[in-house]
Amino acid sequence: MLDANLKQQLNAYLQNIVSPIEISVSLSETPEQVAKSTELRELATEISQLSHQISLKEAQAHRSPSMSIAPAGQTPRVSFAGIPMGHEFTSLVLALLQAGGHPSKVSSELQQQIRDLKGEFHFETYISLSCQNCPDVVQALNLMATLNPNITHVMIDGALFQDEVTERQIMAVPAVYLNGEHFGQGRMSLEEIIPKLDSEAAERQAANLNDVDPYDVLVVGGGPAGAAAAIYAARKGIRTGLLAERFGGQVMDTLGIENFISVPYTEGPKLAASLEQHIKEYDVDIISAQRATGIQSASADTNGLVNIPLASGATLKSRSVILATGARWRELNVPGEVEYRNKGVAYCPHCDGPLFKGKRVAVVGGGNSGIEAAIDLAGLVEHVTVLEFADTLRADEVLQRKAESLPNVEIIRSAQTTEVVGDGQKVSGMNYIDRVSGEPKHLAVAGIFVQIGLVPNTEFLQGSNIELSRFGEVIIDAKGATSQPGVFAAGDATTVPHKQIIIAMGAGATAALSAFDHLIRS
Repeated sequence: MLDANLKQQLNAYLQNIVSPIEISVSLSETPEQVAKSTELRELATEISQLSHQISLKEAQAHRSPSMSIAPAGQTPRVSFAGIPMGHEFTSLVLALLQAGGHPSKVSSELQQQIRDLKGEFHFETYISLSCQNCPDVVQALNLMATLNPNITHVMIDGALFQDEVTERQIMAVPAVYLNGEHFGQGRMSLEEIIPKLDSEAAERQAANLNDVDPYDVLVVGGGPAGAAAAIYAARKGIRTGLLAERFGGQVMDTLGIENFISVPYTEGPKLAASLEQHIKEYDVDIISAQRATGIQSASADTNGLVNIPLASGATLKSRSVILATGARWRELNVPGEVEYRNKGVAYCPHCDGPLFKGKRVAVVGGGNSGIEAAIDLAGLVEHVTVLEFADTLRADEVLQRKAESLPNVEIIRSAQTTEVVGDGQKVSGMNYIDRVSGEPKHLAVAGIFVQIGLVPNTEFLQGSNIELSRFGEVIIDAKGATSQPGVFAAGDATTVPHKQIIIAMGAGATAALSAFDHLIRS
C-alpha cells in the first residue's frame, strides 16, 4: 500500500507521537467494497507497525470501509470514510499526530476559541481524492474535533459512497454538512468556519481590528503577488499588514505547476502553504477571513492615511496600500449558470471531476485550461465535449493533439453557449448556437466545466478614485503605482500583460519597493 519512500517519511513523522492512539477500521463485505476494504486494512496495518504507540482494532461503523483515529481509550471523533490517500494523506498524518498529542501550529487563541464552542457539532465533509482544496477543510474540522469533545468529523470519499452523493445531490466538493444539514461549499479555513458557529466572533474581531494602529504598508490580497509584497515590505523593517480573505488566491485552484522557475513541478496548495510559511518568518500582521469593501484615498479627512473598510464593519488604516486581490474564474453569464452552480456547473475539474465518473460532461473553453481539463476528465467520465466560441482553439498545439487523440473527447468550434438547463435539482444539459449556421443546438450532459479565463477581483474599487481599465483591472505604471498617491497594485488584478505566478511575484516585490520609496520620500 505504502511504498518504501512514503513509509520512511511517515515513520519520521510518527516519532512525534507522545501518547498512545488507536486506529479503528470498519470493513465491508459487500462485493463492490471488498477490494477497498482490503486496501484500507493493509494501510491501517502498515501504519500501526510503524509505531509502538499505535494499536489497531476492527469496529463496525456507520460507513464501511472507514477508519477512525482517537487517543487510546477514547471514543473516536475523527473518521475517514474511504481510503485517505492522494491529497488526503496529509490529513491522515495530521490526524494521527494530533490524536497522539503532537501540538498544532494553529494559534493558541484560535484553539481556545474552538474549545469554548458550545453545542453539539457533527460534521460530514464529502471530498474527492484529487481535490486540492478539500484537505484544508478536512484538516480544519479534524482539528476542531480533536480539541472539542462535542465536535465530530468524518471525511467521506464521494467516489466511494456514490449513493450518498446521489441522495444528497452533491456535484461539487468539498461539501460540508453539519448535523445533517448543508453547512458550506468550497474551501474554508478555521478562521471562516468558527464565526459561523460562534455568533459573537465577528463582532469581537471587528472591534479588535478598529483598534489596530496604522500600518506603514497594508497589502490587500494573499496570493503570490500579495505574499511577495508583504515579504519585501517586512524586510525593509517597516510595519506591514496583510489582509487576506483567502490565503493563496487563485493558486489554491491550480493543480500542477511546471513553469515556476527552479521548481520543475509543484502543486498550488503546496506553493500557497510555502508562501504563507515564508511570510510568517517575518514580522507581518496577517489578518485573515476579512474582505475589503472599498478604499478611501489619503486626504486631510483621513489624516493622510489610506483607509480600507471591511465587510465586518471594521476599518484598517495605513500610510500606503498595495492592492493584490488577484482574479477568479470568469463565468458564462447565461441563464441557468447561477441556479446550477455546484449542481453540475463547476469551475475546478480536478476537484469535482471524480463526481461525474461514467457520465457525459462538457468543457466550455478551448484555451490551455479548457483542453487540459478535457484531457484530465477523459480518464474519468464517459465522454467530454469541448465547446469553443472561436473557430480555432487557443490551446498549445501539443495539448490539442493529445485531446484530439482521445476517443471520448469531441471538440466543437464556433459554439456560443446560451443556456444551462436542468431539472430544478441538477444539470441535465446545455444549449448553444452554431455560430456558422446560426442553428440552435442542445447537448445532454450531467456536468459543465467552465474554463474561459479570469476576471479581476476589483469590484470593491468601483466608485473609488482608483483608475481601472475597461476590463476592471487596476491601471499601474512600471513601478506598480496607481492613479492615487500611496496606493500601489500588483498581480492578476492589474493591467500587467501576462497573468503568471512568477510575474505576479515580481510585480509584488516591485510594488513593495515602490511603496517603501514613497514612504521615505513623503
